[in-house]
Amino acid sequence: MSTKGILCADIGGTNSRFGFFEADHTGNLSVVETKWFRTGETASFGHLIRLLEAGGFRLKPVDADIVVIAVAGPVERGVYSAPPLIPWDVDITNARTDYGFKRSILINDFVAQAYATRTVVGQSAREILPGHIIPEGTVAVIGAGTGLGKAMLVPDSDGRYIAIPSEGAHASFPFVSLQESRFQEFLIQELGEDSITANSVVSGKGLTFIHQFLAGEKLEPKDVMARCTLNCETLVWASRFYGRACRNFALETLSLGGVYIAGVSRQKPPSSLP
Repeated sequence: MSTKGILCADIGGTNSRFGFFEADHTGNLSVVETKWFRTGETASFGHLIRLLEAGGFRLKPVDADIVVIAVAGPVERGVYSAPPLIPWDVDITNARTDYGFKRSILINDFVAQAYATRTVVGQSAREILPGHIIPEGTVAVIGAGTGLGKAMLVPDSDGRYIAIPSEGAHASFPFVSLQESRFQEFLIQELGEDSITANSVVSGKGLTFIHQFLAGEKLEPKDVMARCTLNCETLVWASRFYGRACRNFALETLSLGGVYIAGVSRQKPPSSLP
C-alpha cells in the first residue's frame, strides 16, 4: 500500500514551521522534511503558503493528502482563527479553491501539543519533578514562547483522549508579594493595561519586562537569555512565575495524568524551573 503525504504547519507569533510527514499503512509517521519562516516577515497566510511553494519544499500543498494547520490562537469551526500575536488571520473555509488543499483542518497549536504527549515525543519527555501518573487522569499541557499556551487532554470512555484548548493565558496573573506588586505596577505603566495577564508575564515579552524591571535595561528575550547566567535574578524570577503558572494550571485541571511543559527555551534546560 502507498504512503500518505501529510503537510503540517505550526503558525506561531515568531516562527511558522512546516513539516512533511509520511504515514505508512500501519499509521507510523516519519519526518521527510521541515522548513521555517519568520512569521513577522510574511504579509498573510496566503503569502506564507506561496513562500513554501517557491522555496523548493518537497511536498507541494496541492499534493498533500491532508494539510493540518496549528495556529497560536482560538479556532472557530475548524477553519478560521484571528491569532492575537499575529497581524493577519488564517481562513481555510475555501481551502481547496484558495490554496489547492485536498483535505485540511485548522486546530489550536496547544491542541497539537496535547496530542503530541501521546506520541514518542511525549514518551521521551524530560522529567522535571517525579510523580505517579494515573493513566485515566487529565493531562495538562503548558508552554511559554512568544506567548503562553495551555491545553488539556481528557480521556474518553473508549480509552482515547480528547484535546481541549484553553485561553487561560489571558486570565489575570497572581502576584504574591510586595516586590511582585511593584513589578505589577511597573507592567501596568508599561503596557497601559488595568489587568496584567499571564501572557504578559510568562512569555518572551515577560522575560523582557522582568529584566527591564530588575536590571534597568530593555532587551529582546534572546538577548536576555544570552546575557543571563542560570542563577541570575531575572531567570530566578522568570522560573518562579513559570512554576507558579504550571502549579495553578495543574490545580485547575486536576492533572492526575501529568503536566507537560512545552516550548522551553533551548538556551536553558527545563531543570532550571522550580
